[in-house]
Amino acid sequence: MFRSFLIKYGEIGVKGKNRYIFEDALMKQIKYGLKKVDGEFAVTKDKGGRIFAEVKSETYDHDAVIEALRHVFGIIAFCPVVHVDDTSIENLKKEIVKYVDEAFESKDFSFKINTRRAHKSYPMTSMEVDAALGEAVLNAFPETHVDVHDPEVDIRVEIRDIVHIYSKEIPGAGGMPLGTNGKAMLLLSGGIDSPVAGYMAAKRGVIIDAVYFHAPPYTSDRARQKVIDLAKLLSAFSGPVYLHIVNFTDIQMAIYERCPHDELTIIMRRYMMRIAEQLALKNDCLGLITGESIGQVASQTLQSLYVTDAAVETMPVYRPLIGMDKQEIVNMSEKIGTYETSILPYEDCCTIFVAKHPVTKPKRQVIERSERNLDEVIDGLLEEAYATEELVIVGRE
Repeated sequence: MFRSFLIKYGEIGVKGKNRYIFEDALMKQIKYGLKKVDGEFAVTKDKGGRIFAEVKSETYDHDAVIEALRHVFGIIAFCPVVHVDDTSIENLKKEIVKYVDEAFESKDFSFKINTRRAHKSYPMTSMEVDAALGEAVLNAFPETHVDVHDPEVDIRVEIRDIVHIYSKEIPGAGGMPLGTNGKAMLLLSGGIDSPVAGYMAAKRGVIIDAVYFHAPPYTSDRARQKVIDLAKLLSAFSGPVYLHIVNFTDIQMAIYERCPHDELTIIMRRYMMRIAEQLALKNDCLGLITGESIGQVASQTLQSLYVTDAAVETMPVYRPLIGMDKQEIVNMSEKIGTYETSILPYEDCCTIFVAKHPVTKPKRQVIERSERNLDEVIDGLLEEAYATEELVIVGRE
């Protein structure tokens, strides 16, 4: 029955003269999402900026279209819609009856007709159209009844050059279209938090690149594959993820052998940030994204975050989860489908060399003094780490 979907957006509607840029970006992402669905589709925009995804092939997978549109950032809701070319009231009565008959298996419900006239020259007022179409439905299906205050079914009728009829509104992912807010580098681990941080940034229109620090033989190939799998799950929302895998073993061992053990986590984190920053610069990213929230672990106190950020010289560090509780993050990971993969028992390099009593209130001067113990070896180790970089493009068509 439904061969068209009306796309509804939120913040884009208040963008003023630049609105068309965001609309075009949203249309591009809808087209990309529908590439994965069997069938032929066209994404169009009318004079008022209303976007439609139209089915052009004879057959298509309705459920797959629903799933694809649910993953497109920028869509707050979408509606399976019927278009009617003949806008005469007599034809609209026939079409509304046909719509109700095909859209609802059971007709035992309360309903309301809600008409909106974009063309004020239409010969009937909105209330008159409501009454005429409501009467047609009641006559055709006596088991229905009208409830204008709290209807079970709200049938929308929009009168424009053609008439749009719809009643079901499916929630979308919200946010802003991908690509409207630049690109950033996500520090992606195998844990629960960082994939959620990447999702939250992508939801605001940020294109995601990612870096993962691998530490063989202390981390297994299964840990590496786990992160690739998380990137793939993230790519369902963010589009293709360019995942940079860097061997961190030698740097990690040098820190373990030369630096105070209660400072291991902070110093390792600072070198990860330095490497991530260089990869971000090389790949035209405008910042780093991490999955920290204040106070969750020793390395995420305000003092620790301050010392960690001091290692980054040229760009901001974005922390979308900074004020979230752990349970809120877990709930989000379950919602986006990353939780079950994140809890697989394959350790990443952050959890191998964990101090028994890590410093929780590090001082920048003390940490920087400890890092001088690495002066003789660190430049060479960094060069070797950069040389190990492996690029895996996840989610590519």
